[in-house]
Amino acid sequence: MSSMADRRLSWTKIIHYAVVGILVIGGGLYWLLKPASVNPLTDPRAAEAMALVQTHRALGAPSIRQAIDQHARTVAAHGRGVRVGEWMVERERPEVYLVRILIREEGSAEWFERSYAWRVDVSNKIVMPVTLAATGIMPLAPDSSSHLTRMESAHG
Repeated sequence: MSSMADRRLSWTKIIHYAVVGILVIGGGLYWLLKPASVNPLTDPRAAEAMALVQTHRALGAPSIRQAIDQHARTVAAHGRGVRVGEWMVERERPEVYLVRILIREEGSAEWFERSYAWRVDVSNKIVMPVTLAATGIMPLAPDSSSHLTRMESAHG
């Protein structure tokens, strides 16, 4: 009778070790394959990239961060749901980072997402919008309006 209990105990140990092994292997694979986002607390250049975006001048607000917060408050004031995601930073190459934030908004029938993304050249302190939503809250650069005018006249 005790040998049967010993066999059950050994199978229980084997199953426990297998589950732990699977969890460790799964965690290792996740760590290896996860997106290349950077923790701004450990990378000072990533923190600087995020700060450059968040404090950059915006249309209708003193900074991009304030413009996004103001947009979320406006959506909520109209009685629609809104969820502002976390600011994320990804290193694309030395001195160049991608800063992103995702906002989910309740529409008339379903939720939709606005993706805001900027490419930041930290060494030159240049913030360039990457997505249409990001472009919509940034003022035009002094030389970009003449560039747009030249493009429109060439096509029109």
